[in-house]
Amino acid sequence: MPKISPVSQFLQQLRRVEVPFNPAVVAELKAGELVSLSGVLYTGRDQTHRRLCALLDEGRPLPVDLRGQLLYYVGPTPALPGRVIGAAGPTTSYRMDAYTPRLLELGLTATMGKGPRSEEVRQAMLAHGAIYLATIGGAGALLSRCIRKSELVAFADAGAEAMFRFEVENFPAVVINDLAGNDFYRRVSDHGAPHLAAISPA
Repeated sequence: MPKISPVSQFLQQLRRVEVPFNPAVVAELKAGELVSLSGVLYTGRDQTHRRLCALLDEGRPLPVDLRGQLLYYVGPTPALPGRVIGAAGPTTSYRMDAYTPRLLELGLTATMGKGPRSEEVRQAMLAHGAIYLATIGGAGALLSRCIRKSELVAFADAGAEAMFRFEVENFPAVVINDLAGNDFYRRVSDHGAPHLAAISPA
């Protein structure tokens, strides 16, 4: 009987979710739930966000219809020989907080990165029915193996911060903020604080 790798065992525990999201599935997802994403998502970091908002200011169309989409905060490294892409780990999400509410107004369903979001973004997600996911920081090489295809969409001169279209399979993530307003980071912090206080020196 073939041996199952630890990575395969981990992935088998995750809820399989197709992207772009089915609205009914988004409504079911709960903060703290582990998911495995397969399908199509788009990428964008600081420069992409600034340029998207600049296009909106100018009344010009965006390169992608964001309705129902997932935007992943990543700046991938160049692909190695024989690979689709280089390392593709998440960047810190708070750097996109200033732009996120405006994109949520356009129907963006989810964002994914690492670290908590601002109160303004959390409230905007509640208002527009969007969720936030986090994926594994420091594991860009591992995550790149879940990316089957990468296509440049816009802002080529921005290099790694350009906008890409990824086709992914079994891409691991955890739901941080759900449609009910639950925040997994806050839950962990609240549960851990009493234990830290108990073991901290006086």
